[in-house]
Amino acid sequence: MRHPVTAPPVPERVRTLAALSAPTHVSVAGSDVPAAVARGGVDGRGRPVLLVKPGEVLYGAPAETLVTVDLSASREVGGAARARALLKVRGWTRPVPVEEARAAAVAIAETCPDEDLFAAVEGDGRALLRVDVCHVIYLTGQESGVLDAETYLASAPDPLLAVAERMVRHVNESHRRQLRETAERLTGEPAQEVWLWEVDRYGATLRPGPGHLIRVPWAEPVATPEALEHALAFLLSP
Repeated sequence: MRHPVTAPPVPERVRTLAALSAPTHVSVAGSDVPAAVARGGVDGRGRPVLLVKPGEVLYGAPAETLVTVDLSASREVGGAARARALLKVRGWTRPVPVEEARAAAVAIAETCPDEDLFAAVEGDGRALLRVDVCHVIYLTGQESGVLDAETYLASAPDPLLAVAERMVRHVNESHRRQLRETAERLTGEPAQEVWLWEVDRYGATLRPGPGHLIRVPWAEPVATPEALEHALAFLLSP
């Protein structure tokens, strides 16, 4: 009997979470300087891009300074941000070339909007630093581990990520009753506040309460936005 794949491969899942993450802190390896608050985002290859300004520890630091960047992915439920994952990216800093700066700013602005990104592109004294990945430590609540640079960079986020995130927002805003009824049908127990936590080409995850997740795989991986919408609608139907 053929069993469905229940979840994305770990490298794809980590790249998906990275694509939705924002930098929170950065620390310099071998330094006594405390970790500093970080600003910026993650580019299309999964590399952190940091916005630094004069006076900050990385401003004017030599190229290939070894750093660790903390990335945080969260989901807003009930008006509060709930952590989905923490990623620690270890790597070497490198100034974003001038000719690539605007493209880098555009790539990260949708997930991490910041007007100062584009001010830096215009040469206002701030700088953009890219972190060339050495390895990535991931903690997702359910699992943890380490990906080397080759594995991490060779993977890609879920190809349906953008449409999946729109679906999650729509369902959480407009279909709460169906979510509750679906969770009760799956668990056989009463449910109160249920949220759609994740959707990807392999399945969906419901969050019926803090620390409690229900993973529901599709019968087979979906390949188009239409197929994903159909699978989710079927899951939520009575």
